[in-house]
Amino acid sequence: MADVPAIDRSSTTERVADALRTMLFAGDLAPGEPLREVSLAAGFGVARSTVREALQVLAGEGLVTRYPNRGVVVTELTPRDIADIFEARLVLESAGVRAGAAGADLAPVTAALSTYARAARAGDAGSSVESTHAHLEFHASLVALLGNARLVATADTLTADLRLALASVERARRNARTQVADHRRLLTLMRAGDGDAAVAELETHLGAAATSVAERVTRD
Repeated sequence: MADVPAIDRSSTTERVADALRTMLFAGDLAPGEPLREVSLAAGFGVARSTVREALQVLAGEGLVTRYPNRGVVVTELTPRDIADIFEARLVLESAGVRAGAAGADLAPVTAALSTYARAARAGDAGSSVESTHAHLEFHASLVALLGNARLVATADTLTADLRLALASVERARRNARTQVADHRRLLTLMRAGDGDAAVAELETHLGAAATSVAERVTRD
């Protein structure tokens, strides 16, 4: 396991969780790698119970997985998992895109895209967590156009499953600005009321992303 970053001994559970997120998104912890409470507690200089609580937070976000008799490991996906997740995302996001093209308020989508563009312009290694989060928030804003809390919750679950894999791809490809341009094109089509073209654009975007994630996971 990579060396853990030094943190203040008075850190809260959330600070430990933040430090672990940084390691995860930087690629310092590989998919499937076990996370030992004892060694992490020693590295961070905190109580084992604090690490346990931090890992529970990350498990809720889909970044780590707890297995009986195996402990906690960094979440890993199979190519089949990825195909299923992107298929489900396409169904949900396409419905949102059509709602936007049909006249739903696009202000939240516009704001989410602006946030993503700012994160992409930052362009440094330290912004990888923020950039990935902003990218996923844009896609979440599409589903939110449906005004259905249960569908939004479902999309959030799918997003959690993919967060680490997407971060790995974006870290390798460093093409956030290209992604922003793709999303601007999608938003332009929605504003024009062209639902079919907007869905086609979304399908192309998600299809390329699914391929990249699957290739990255297989390589890892």
